[in-house]
Amino acid sequence: MASVAGGGGSKPHVVITPFPLQGHITSFLKLAKVLHSKGFHITYVNTEYNHKRLLNARGDQALDGLPDFRFETIPDGLPPSDVNASQRFRFLCDSMPNHSFLPFKRLLARLDKLASDGVVPPVTCLISDGLMTFTINAAQEFELPIALYWPASTASFLGIFHFRTLLDKGVIPLKGESCLTNGYLDTELDWLPGMKNMRLKDLPSFARVTNSNNFLLNFLMAELQRAQKAQAIIFNKFEELDSDALNALSSIFPPLYHIGPLPLLLTQIPHDHHLLESIGSNLWKEETQCLDWLEPKEPKSVIYANFGSLATISPEQLHEFAWGLANSKKHFLWIIRPDLVIGGSMILSPKFLSETKDRGFIASWCEQEKVLNHPSIGVFLTHCGWNSMTESICAGVPMACWPWSGDQPTNCRYACSEWEIGIEINNNVKREEVEKLVSELMEGDNGKKIRHRILEWKKIAGENCKPGGSSYINLENLIKDVLS
Repeated sequence: MASVAGGGGSKPHVVITPFPLQGHITSFLKLAKVLHSKGFHITYVNTEYNHKRLLNARGDQALDGLPDFRFETIPDGLPPSDVNASQRFRFLCDSMPNHSFLPFKRLLARLDKLASDGVVPPVTCLISDGLMTFTINAAQEFELPIALYWPASTASFLGIFHFRTLLDKGVIPLKGESCLTNGYLDTELDWLPGMKNMRLKDLPSFARVTNSNNFLLNFLMAELQRAQKAQAIIFNKFEELDSDALNALSSIFPPLYHIGPLPLLLTQIPHDHHLLESIGSNLWKEETQCLDWLEPKEPKSVIYANFGSLATISPEQLHEFAWGLANSKKHFLWIIRPDLVIGGSMILSPKFLSETKDRGFIASWCEQEKVLNHPSIGVFLTHCGWNSMTESICAGVPMACWPWSGDQPTNCRYACSEWEIGIEINNNVKREEVEKLVSELMEGDNGKKIRHRILEWKKIAGENCKPGGSSYINLENLIKDVLS
């Protein structure tokens, strides 16, 4: 990748601010590394809480950075909590616009002073999370261009944009809690521009409200409305994945740039940027032993199960998944983070542990990309978070899809119905279904088609990220038109 550094060694300086949850931090760090390789000075802004979590998970020097890749912090306004727990999405959405705006402006002023003293290059642009549009006001005050990065799928962005139409047509709010179970969520919405074959339950789960004054529903709609004031919106996707959604948004929002999938774009970084590899984003300590455990396993023989950083499951669901994996008679690597099970009781029966002692490995966290790209992995049992889905496409691993909330139902619908790279597991999970589904994905005729299909998508994604590909060109245009 060519550098954008100007004459005299000057660098454009981008301040990058993710929403403070694991999936956003991970995706933003990939974007930051790509831009660093293009010659940008990076200031990466975590919350004080997550800064401490990263140091706790990765070591005291983990965020020392490089001379031109530095970390800063702002408060989130929430009271202190367990150092190893994810904060609640709703509380962060409520708190940060009120408590982080002034500290963010003070940070920009301090960077301005450091630039005047010759310590850092002058800030030339901002990239903020699409859920943190309060930073647009700061960008305007400092007369800086700002791009918003939406680390979830383009289709989920469009789905949230359509919430206003659903309200106007009376589709939402739901008439009562019974609508969650009486089939109402199967209502077809074939009239939504840019979204084909969608049902109400396929839209981001924030639409499943019984009150039009629901905080998250209105927060998200307001964020997308304010997003129109940015100079650009960035998506971690490639052109062919959901072009209909991108086309529907393009006439409403500022210029849209699809520059993904970022894991493959990162492979274009020159080897002289290897120091970036030491900068990680995981808020939990990684258990690297699982990679050693995978090493002797046969190709495509292992089920990898991970429900991401936010999903929670009941003890009953834990046992259904556990016995589904056990009864499949396949090897499995299962990530069970400390706060996965509601109530904090991660108790697996002695019978299950005895049954699977030679076939299963349970860890609390891992380096997911390394796991997915290991030749032994044959199936990914996933919650359908966008990072997980793009990483699975990049690795060519078919998915057993169990969406939990947020954008995940939308991602699942596209993966299973549009892209044909996965099979959905019923929300009310049963062990027989888990056993049948993972066996089908690994050995069945339909599984063979899905495995072939995801390898096709992997190839298309790779071509998009090479020089001359649409994602690569979009990145170049984003830098030229907006960031520098």
